Amino acid sequence: MESKSALNRRQFLKNGAWAVAAIGAVGVGANYLKHITTIKDRSLLRPPGAMIEDEFIYACIKCGLCVQICPIEAVKLADINDGLSYGTPYIDPRKQACDFSCDAMQCVETCPTAALNFIPFKEAGEKAIEAYDKTHKPGDPDYNLFIPQSKAMKAHTNMGIAKINLDTCLAAQGKGFKGSPRDEHFKGVYRSPNPKRQERKASPVNQHAFNRELCDLCVTECPIGETAIVMDNSSGKMQPKVLDACTGCGVCVMLCPPNPVSISIEKSITA
Repeated sequence: MESKSALNRRQFLKNGAWAVAAIGAVGVGANYLKHITTIKDRSLLRPPGAMIEDEFIYACIKCGLCVQICPIEAVKLADINDGLSYGTPYIDPRKQACDFSCDAMQCVETCPTAALNFIPFKEAGEKAIEAYDKTHKPGDPDYNLFIPQSKAMKAHTNMGIAKINLDTCLAAQGKGFKGSPRDEHFKGVYRSPNPKRQERKASPVNQHAFNRELCDLCVTECPIGETAIVMDNSSGKMQPKVLDACTGCGVCVMLCPPNPVSISIEKSITA
């Protein structure tokens, strides 16, 4: 019969072995997440107002409020294959771009930790209202503080910047486009900025048909407008040119007809 001390020693060694195995498993898991994050190159496009990536993945508490409040369901949560970003919000603009349908940066405003920082948007809106009040009177029939405020807040977004592949761009090849930009199974929605087709809320992309002698959907459907992207012929042929005011919202990516797509968003590395 084994002594009590021998039994205790055996139990101690057994517990120690389990502890080492557990620590090893945690270490393997952490290394796996780190590895996946590295090979993903931190390429997830974050919602408006996101901190720089290294801070964002720790500031975000994965509550999902930004997902719930997005009116067009553009914000999704990363899965386990996205490493340390698991559970954090991102936008895949090819599937569903941010078209600013909320008009008030609701995903940013609802964030409880400032991982999506609303303060810069608030300040931009306040400055726009102050400038508007200098040239408009409250009694005017068209007086509306919300319009300049919303426009300024949208323009302050810095998710990234659009990059055009001129080798596959229809306009750069001198080609036009007719029909809907995506196939009949595409479920994405957007709200057209065109005054003649102005909508109160987003509608399916496939309800919008175009007939352009030279494809320019990335320009005409941009929610920011001519400060973000224009058609330019400085190269000798008319083609889209992305400007500094591009916010990286991704509407141009979602609506670009070629497949593979001719536009991508280069993620911003600054807050």
